[in-house]
Amino acid sequence: MTFGQFRVSPRSVTLAAVLVGMVSLAIGAHAALNKRSLEVAKALTVADTTGNIAVKPSRVALVIGNAHYPDANRPLKQSINDARALTTTLRRDGFDVIMVEDANKDDMRRAVRRLESKIGPDTTALLFFSGFGIQSGRESYMIPVDARIWKEADVRRDGLSIETVLGAMKERAAKVKLAVIDASRRNPYERRFRSYSHGLAPINAPDNALILSSATPGQVVDESGGQSSLLVAELLKSLDMPNADAETVFSKTQVAVSRASEGEQVPTVSSSLVQDVPLRSDAATASRKAGS
Repeated sequence: MTFGQFRVSPRSVTLAAVLVGMVSLAIGAHAALNKRSLEVAKALTVADTTGNIAVKPSRVALVIGNAHYPDANRPLKQSINDARALTTTLRRDGFDVIMVEDANKDDMRRAVRRLESKIGPDTTALLFFSGFGIQSGRESYMIPVDARIWKEADVRRDGLSIETVLGAMKERAAKVKLAVIDASRRNPYERRFRSYSHGLAPINAPDNALILSSATPGQVVDESGGQSSLLVAELLKSLDMPNADAETVFSKTQVAVSRASEGEQVPTVSSSLVQDVPLRSDAATASRKAGS
């Protein structure tokens, strides 16, 4: 083959064609790799922003201890101690814990949103609240420290419904919903809109849920003299049992509190569980065995 004054052999043409083909393949492969990298990065971004794909903790807890209410005669002695002690125990047992103290309304709502972001289909989610609680209608409300309550409608405006938090756990498809509510106290707002404290209303358990409340519905419990409330003191003892499931822990706590108070305080356990729920992760169990 001749081009002007240049002679090109068939072998040279073949080699050139092969070289061009190899370069084209390399360019195509590089482009495909870049495209795949962008797709993966985009997928990871979606997972991080929506929370639908990112790995969720198997156990997550929101722990709230409210003690300093401006409308109360004095701070609650035990709420923050109890929140801290329970947080330590839950973390020991493998829970990812969100803990807030003396939370105002915005603090509590932000904490619930953080809890929701950590819940996935295989998550065991737990709510603990110690502070003042008030029933309004058929619901029980956790009261933030900045609540301004002069009439019953203010409870629904400033309080956070326990059922609402449990409902949020259900909406996020939590596998198990747990709640420990230590709030059946005589509240400082009672004389403003009612003649006496009614304690808490019965708390409706959603599917596959377990709820421990410090007293029977309508009962008011006075603070004891210890560093921890009677409910939390007995709960912490029950949590130290090896290989105990949630229903056993809550039931033993209920019996222990009733005996210790000689029947004056009888906690309520409400269950819709359809399975055993271990409260200690495998890693935490192995760690405790190794340390014993």
